[in-house]
Amino acid sequence: MLRNDIHRIIDANINRSSEALRVLEDWARFSGQRAEIRDQRLNLTLKKIRHDLNNILSFYPNFIMSRESVYDVGRDVESSSQRKSVRDIIRANCKRLEESLRVLSEYGQLINIDVKIFENNRYEIYTIEKELLKNEKLLRLYNARLYLVAGKSVASQHLYNDHEFLSIIEKAVSGGVDIIQLREKNENETKVLNLAKEIKKILSGTEVLFIVNDRVDLALACDADGVHLGQDDLSVGEARKITPDGFIIGLSTHSPEQGVKAIHELPLPDYLGVGPVFPTPTKPDYKPAGLEYVSWAKDNLKNIPWFAIGGIDEGNIDKVIDAGAGKVAVVRAIMNSSDPKAAAEQLKGKFLENKKEYVTSK
Repeated sequence: MLRNDIHRIIDANINRSSEALRVLEDWARFSGQRAEIRDQRLNLTLKKIRHDLNNILSFYPNFIMSRESVYDVGRDVESSSQRKSVRDIIRANCKRLEESLRVLSEYGQLINIDVKIFENNRYEIYTIEKELLKNEKLLRLYNARLYLVAGKSVASQHLYNDHEFLSIIEKAVSGGVDIIQLREKNENETKVLNLAKEIKKILSGTEVLFIVNDRVDLALACDADGVHLGQDDLSVGEARKITPDGFIIGLSTHSPEQGVKAIHELPLPDYLGVGPVFPTPTKPDYKPAGLEYVSWAKDNLKNIPWFAIGGIDEGNIDKVIDAGAGKVAVVRAIMNSSDPKAAAEQLKGKFLENKKEYVTSK
C-alpha cells in the first residue's frame, strides 16, 4: 500500500470521527432544559476528543493534501439506515466513531503516529455512549406529560382479552401517551412477562417509555425502561442495587410526609406519583390526598418529576392542572374509553389549552 493511500485513509477517518463527535457533542450540549439532565462533563470530553483529532491534521498536512474526495468509490453509496429516534442517532454515531478510531489506530502505526490517543478515546466512547443514552431516557421522562397505567382488569370490572388490551395500548400511544406502565395484578409471572414483551413490540421505534409495576425482576427480564414501586414494595435503595445504571425507578407517594421522605432519602427515585387526587377504585384503601397535595407538590417537589394520579379524567383534569400539575397519570380515563386514541389526545391537549409550563421545569 502506498503511503499516500494510508494518508487518505487516516484523513477520511479523522473526518468521519469529527462528524460523529459533532453530532454527539450537539446532543450533549443542547438537549434538555435542566441541569440534572445536561452533563457538562460529557460535552467537554467530546469536544476535547474532536479537537485532539483535528490537531493531528495540523501536524500532518500531507493527510489533507492526499485527499481525493471526488474519486472516493464510496461517495455514491446510499445509506439504507433510518433514524427513528434520538437513541438511534446516538447509537449510530457512537458506533461510527468507535470504528473510525479503530481504523486510525491500525493504520496510524504504519506511519509512526502515536496511536494511544486513538485507543484511549475509543474506550472513552464506550462509557460516553452509556451516559448519553441514560440522559436521553431521563429527558423523555422530564418531558412526559401523559402517563397511562394499564392493566387487563380495570376498575370497571371489565376483563379485556389480550388482543383488546394490546389494541388499547396501541391506540393510546398513537393518541400521544408518553409513558406506559403495565400494572397487572391478576396474572401469573409468565403471562405478565409475555404481555410486557408484546407492549415492547408496540413501543419499538417510538419515544414512549415503558415501566413495569412492582416487579423489578420482570421489568429487567423484558428490558423495560424502569419499574414503579409502591410504599410497601422493594425500597428504591434496594432496587438500585440490582438494576443497571439509567434504569428508571418511580415511587408512589400519598401525602406530603411521604413526599418529603422520598426526596430526602438517598438514593432518590427518578420520579414520584402524587395521589390519589380523587377517589378511585384502583386504590380503594387509600383516602384521597386531594388537590391540596398537588399544590404542595408544586411548591416543594422542584427538582424531581412528579405525576398527579388517582381518579383523573377529562372532567376534572383542568382542576388538577390549575392546582399545579404539569404531568398526570391516568387509568380508567383511557382504559375504559370507547375511543382510547381520542381520550389520550383530549387529555394531552388539556396542557396546551391551559398553557401551563411543566412544574418540573421551573
